[in-house]
Amino acid sequence: MGLAFAWIGIQHFRNPEAFEAIVPDYLGWPRFWNFTSGGLEILLGVGLIIPATRRWSARLLIVLVLAMSLANLNMWINDLPFDGTRLSTRGHVVRWIIQAVLLAVLALLGSPWSDVASPRKTG
Repeated sequence: MGLAFAWIGIQHFRNPEAFEAIVPDYLGWPRFWNFTSGGLEILLGVGLIIPATRRWSARLLIVLVLAMSLANLNMWINDLPFDGTRLSTRGHVVRWIIQAVLLAVLALLGSPWSDVASPRKTG
C-alpha cells in the first residue's frame, strides 16, 4: 500500500494538470494543493513501508485522504474529467467504495490496539 501511495504521489508531479483540474475553485491555488498532496502521499507512502513510522503514516494518510475527498466530490458534482476521462455515476460510486475500503485499511494500520501496524516483538 505504501508503494501505491508513493506512486500516486509521483503522478502529481508528472501530470499536474490532471490533478489540478479537480481541485475545488473555493480552495484556490490548485498547483499548491496538488504538489502538497503529492509530496505528502510520497512521504507518507514511504512511511507506511517503514515499520517504525507505519502507524503514524497511516493516521496522517487518513486525514489526507479525507481532505482529498473534496477534489473527488468536486469531480463528481461538477462532472469534471480526470485526465480526459469522465466517470459515470457508477464509476464515482465504485471510486467512493474503494476509498472507504482504503480508509478502513489505513485505520487498521494506524490503530493503537492492532498488532498489524507494528513489528512483532520477540524476546
